[in-house]
Amino acid sequence: MPETQNSKPYNLEERTFLFAKRCRVLVKELPRTIGNIEDGKQLARSSGSTHANFIEFVETLSKKDGMHRIKICRKEAKESRSWLRLLDTGNVVTLEQECVVLTNEAEELMRIFGSIIEKSGKSRS
Repeated sequence: MPETQNSKPYNLEERTFLFAKRCRVLVKELPRTIGNIEDGKQLARSSGSTHANFIEFVETLSKKDGMHRIKICRKEAKESRSWLRLLDTGNVVTLEQECVVLTNEAEELMRIFGSIIEKSGKSRS
């Protein structure tokens, strides 16, 4: 599979899948606190929803439905970023680093989805 210079997949379906997968791996490694259990569940849901809605976006039959799906992708990526920021890493450096990496990935996905939305709006003009 072709990859960019920073070794991130060009394929957004694969990229959103890897984001959701890495979020799940992170949740499994976190300290078991009440907050992490609840926030981890929410992170698993929102990151998985980012991926699932991107698949729906690719497979849509109408432009209107496609725009709805990509807006959901952006919203779920933003929500994932929020849950990542709330997690308690227990001051474990590797977990803190992974949270930063995943937070940055959520932000990049938000920008990508936002760009798709913006470009789609311009094409109607």
